[in-house]
Amino acid sequence: MLVNFIPFDIYVLAFGLAALGCFGALARARRIEDRDTRRGLVGLLASSGGWAAFQLALLVVERPAVKYLAYEVSLVVGLATVGAWLYFCSAYTGRSFHRDGTVRTAGVLAYSGVVAVKVTNPLHGFYFGTELVQEPFVHLSINHGALHWVVAGASYALVAVGFFMLLELFAAADFDTRPLVVAAALTALPVALDVVGYATPVLIDINYESLGVAAFAVAVLFVFEDRFLSVQVTGDVDDAVVFLDDQDRIRDFNQHARRAFPSLAGAKGELLDRVVPEAVAALAGDEVLERTRDGETRYYLVSDSVFSLGQSDIGRVVVFADVTTTERQRRELERQNEQLEGLAAAIRHELRNTLQVVRGRISVAGTALDDGEVGRARDSFEAASRTADRMERAVADLSSLAEHGQSVEETRGVAFTPAVEHAWEEVAPDQRLTIEGEGTVRADPTRLRELLVNVFQFAAHNGGSAVTVSLRPDGFAIADDGRRPPVDDPGTLFNYGGEVPHAETGVALPNARMFARAHGWTVSFDDDYDGGTRLLVSGATVDATVPAMPTREKG
Repeated sequence: MLVNFIPFDIYVLAFGLAALGCFGALARARRIEDRDTRRGLVGLLASSGGWAAFQLALLVVERPAVKYLAYEVSLVVGLATVGAWLYFCSAYTGRSFHRDGTVRTAGVLAYSGVVAVKVTNPLHGFYFGTELVQEPFVHLSINHGALHWVVAGASYALVAVGFFMLLELFAAADFDTRPLVVAAALTALPVALDVVGYATPVLIDINYESLGVAAFAVAVLFVFEDRFLSVQVTGDVDDAVVFLDDQDRIRDFNQHARRAFPSLAGAKGELLDRVVPEAVAALAGDEVLERTRDGETRYYLVSDSVFSLGQSDIGRVVVFADVTTTERQRRELERQNEQLEGLAAAIRHELRNTLQVVRGRISVAGTALDDGEVGRARDSFEAASRTADRMERAVADLSSLAEHGQSVEETRGVAFTPAVEHAWEEVAPDQRLTIEGEGTVRADPTRLRELLVNVFQFAAHNGGSAVTVSLRPDGFAIADDGRRPPVDDPGTLFNYGGEVPHAETGVALPNARMFARAHGWTVSFDDDYDGGTRLLVSGATVDATVPAMPTREKG
């Protein structure tokens, strides 16, 4: 037969430490800023500490009557821990059960009813019986009745409800909450001790639950304090969160932060400005942080706030709110506004030039009529009409460009060589075309064709004899052997209304840039190219299936 091997001093030490631990933690619990969480935890610590203290009295006092009274009071105080635990769990996890009047009334009534049964136990004996025993040391042996186990079963079920509230928050917190899960599980561990004490002589039959609550309180308030509070603050936040101490060293971070900033892995204890320096710069400048990872650019709005316990600042919370969608929309609107301004400038340019031509032709026609030269006058009027028609078509084309200049939302792999050939045929210049490389470019087919058409229109008036289109790893290049643009800054040629070498191509390069930007690409002059003029289109996703080499020639 098993013999009790736990010395009396161990029981006294365990319940004494539990009482001291709970009462000692009250001061720290009172510093928690959230009022309801503070109330729940203070109530839990006070009731559990009182429970442990009366359990200690049950062990150390000598008079049987006082032992009986201590145990009866411990039952009343211990039952209060169930309500305090549920109040705390509801408040900590952001629920409202603890504020619900119906729930609170039901809880008070249930508690009062059970307390009434417990305090009247000397009259009916339904709840428990006692016997003073000498082994393994003098103590009051408790013989629990069926009603006790019914109440205990209901209490454990309610405690489990609170436990699962915590688990749900921990699971959603996106932090490493395993230490907190272990701490919460400590509250359930004494149930096993109760069972062992009831079923075997290894432990005396006494309530051990106060030991679990004391261990939980010490763990969350002194060992895992920052994680305990941080989970409550940001448990349902879907953004990246980093916690810093008062020296700006990294204390903790959630999984969202580790995915957004892989450098955080293993960086606890290091300064944030060394691990994620761009975050500190964004905070200082109140800017949107741009981060490219796995080929995708994402944008974060960085903000911070002081992380405190009561009146003491213990660190900062840095939140990286993912504003990628909003920032992309803002940049798209900015691009569209710039594009519309360019189109308006182009329309003004066309109107101004057309009015000058029309006025000149009408003036010539008037002079011809005065001289009796009807034929020359008619030719001048017809030229003026053609010029007006050309302006109307140009304005219509620019309006169409405004529609096609919207950012591309869906792309597909477009065969490069056929796209170049079709655009070339649409322009039909006199130069010879050479295509180098073969593969696909992820693009919108219509906008890609228009981009190529406008570049070919520009190349057609450069005075060269050949155009070479080369597929590159990040886009393509269009080169001709004609003259270089006679301007100091070739980049101005991409602006609507800019100075161009040929009036016929005045909007070709601005249009090309617009179609490139619609894909998120850039187009620029190759300043290092000496054979004529070479344009580089960069930023595209290319699947080159054949190494760069001449594949097609036309002309």
